[in-house]
Amino acid sequence: MSDFNRKVEEASARVNKSVGEAAERVEKETAEFIKYLNNEVVPAVRQHSTKALRIASEKLAQMAKYLEEHEKQQK
Repeated sequence: MSDFNRKVEEASARVNKSVGEAAERVEKETAEFIKYLNNEVVPAVRQHSTKALRIASEKLAQMAKYLEEHEKQQK
């Protein structure tokens, strides 16, 4: 019986070590992923969002001008 208990304890220790190493790696990778998101993705999204807003603003201004000119032509 003691041989069986020793083998179970050894297997349990190996599993615990593997799980601990995996958790450590996941924590490290997660931190790197968050850093990448904050440094690369967020600024790119903001830049493209502001560009899209500027384009939308220009199109709305063009539409307003068209409506004003069309309104004058109908009178």
